[in-house]
Amino acid sequence: MTKEHFLISAPGRTEISGNHTDHQRGCVLAAAVNLETVADVTLNGSNNILVRSDGYPDTVVELDDLNIREEEKNTTAALIRGVAAAFVQRGARLKGFDAEVHSTVLPGSGLSSSAAFEVLMGTICNELFFDRKLSAVEIAQIGQYAENVYFGKPSGLMDQAASSVGGMVYIDFADPENPQVERIEFDFEKAGHALCIIDSGADHADLTDEYAAIPRELKEICRYFEKDVLREVREEEFMEALPNLRGQVSDRAILRAIHFYQENKRVQEQKKALQENDFDAFLRLTTQSGYSSWMYLQNIMPAGAIKHQEMALALALCDTILQGKGAYRVHGGGFAGTVQAFVPLYMLEDFKINIERVLGDGSCHVLRIRNEGGVRLR
Repeated sequence: MTKEHFLISAPGRTEISGNHTDHQRGCVLAAAVNLETVADVTLNGSNNILVRSDGYPDTVVELDDLNIREEEKNTTAALIRGVAAAFVQRGARLKGFDAEVHSTVLPGSGLSSSAAFEVLMGTICNELFFDRKLSAVEIAQIGQYAENVYFGKPSGLMDQAASSVGGMVYIDFADPENPQVERIEFDFEKAGHALCIIDSGADHADLTDEYAAIPRELKEICRYFEKDVLREVREEEFMEALPNLRGQVSDRAILRAIHFYQENKRVQEQKKALQENDFDAFLRLTTQSGYSSWMYLQNIMPAGAIKHQEMALALALCDTILQGKGAYRVHGGGFAGTVQAFVPLYMLEDFKINIERVLGDGSCHVLRIRNEGGVRLR
């Protein structure tokens, strides 16, 4: 008997604006992009999920044991197990399947290969075993749960939401159980610009502590106000308390909080600029976002880094080549990974050549926004 094949796809994502705002229940602009993770899925008649991915060993997860496993932290198996557990908790009756996974969302590209994979697994479960009961946002929340609880990485919901929903979206996380998601229709190419992601060549390894320090330091400020996240603390109240805060928390924590307040307002201004077709204002705000990440959020270089400052070098190259045109900023978590640039189309060829002359062939990715999120193709 010929096995029935199902083809499921989930896109990578790019963070348009809102650098480290999501974990403080702030606002973000993000978009699905035309790089994807695809699975050819067949039911296998067992109680196991088998995932085969290009260049990786096979991963097997048993559906009769979906408890957290400490030895699986930071592995693909943890993500699969976490997604499966979340569906079972909601009443889904999962069956074993084989998934042949192929991806153009390269690990470490800053386009969130992990979120694309989580959304892929969630879409498989939702499509094949749960009668499509869950919304795109709920699938994203399951992906975040798997990453936070099973994989062991603290992260917000932006990556998964952008991949799951598709298109360009404005997301307000004020209510994390019910984030407000609004599609934003805008064509960067019609505005005369290309969306580029530049791989700095920096290594993500051993940077979990750097990423985790940002929400941890902001949490210290929140404790002073007896709140959970900065979104619950009025900016005026925070500024008034600065004389007392200094000494109780680090100056870096204070600077990071200043970034959050400014960045959160900036996202809302950028949303308005795009809706009103004021692209010059959008570019100006994008540049401000990049400066704020470097000066206040301080997620460009790991603490003490001297020899390896790849992100800083990539940003400097963008600044030098663009000469005030377009815009550029750190992309995503920072410290390693990628830079985002909006490049005038007439400069694109020279921009790509000059970036890759220094950072290597294939380091400059020219992307387009993908309208579909996680989707069953057949």
